[in-house]
Amino acid sequence: MEKLLEGKTGIIFGVANKRSLAWACAQSLAGAGMRLAFTYAGERLEKSVRELSADLPGSIVVPCDVTKPEEIDAAFARTATEFGGLDCVVHAIAYAKREELEGDFYHTSKEGYMVAHEVSAYSLTAITRRALPLMEGRDGSIITLTYIGSERVVPNYNIMGIAKAALEASVRYLAHDLGPRGIRVNAISAGPIRTLSASGVSGFAAILDYIQSKAPLRRNITAEEVGDTCLFLAGPHSRGITGSTLYVDAGYHIMGV
Repeated sequence: MEKLLEGKTGIIFGVANKRSLAWACAQSLAGAGMRLAFTYAGERLEKSVRELSADLPGSIVVPCDVTKPEEIDAAFARTATEFGGLDCVVHAIAYAKREELEGDFYHTSKEGYMVAHEVSAYSLTAITRRALPLMEGRDGSIITLTYIGSERVVPNYNIMGIAKAALEASVRYLAHDLGPRGIRVNAISAGPIRTLSASGVSGFAAILDYIQSKAPLRRNITAEEVGDTCLFLAGPHSRGITGSTLYVDAGYHIMGV
């Protein structure tokens, strides 16, 4: 039986290690037959990304620091050479200085504010602009990852909450622009999961415990659940959905208290 995404191609930004939500997305997409390109930012992450991607036949690995336009250009040039075109982009990049993720938000520095927005929010627009020529006429899907800290106060999430709010607004504007071209843009708002980026948020363990006690499903989510939602958004079953944020958080987002 043919796999759902057989013959499709995608590029994933943000894999750091096997616990990354980006890696969970990669596994779900590859399991459905999609051939993938992976990016890494800096030599520190290269080995991990190459080792993980080696388990997925046909995948390629390219360097890409999203704060460097020339590296984004090069990453898409290599992808175009290898794949010819693209059907899916997964944007799973977020970064803020560790010192900005604790204490009072009003202490946020201008530099910290700008760095968080450049990496976590603006990069989606920069990536989309380069991906567009490769996605034309292919009914493609662009997917990013966000968090409820964009719309509610989560202690110590601070500047990342503001950056995620900008990211979600970007999803809506990009969906409007790209819809006439047949390209959909959506976000997944994932509940808290122990990942490398989450480890930088002070008090994260307490957040996990609280969500588990309050969410309607009375549990935290798994990375695999996020990956399977990514698969849904990348495939034909979500062809009527764009500009939306889908919550994968065991229902926590519906709770008032």
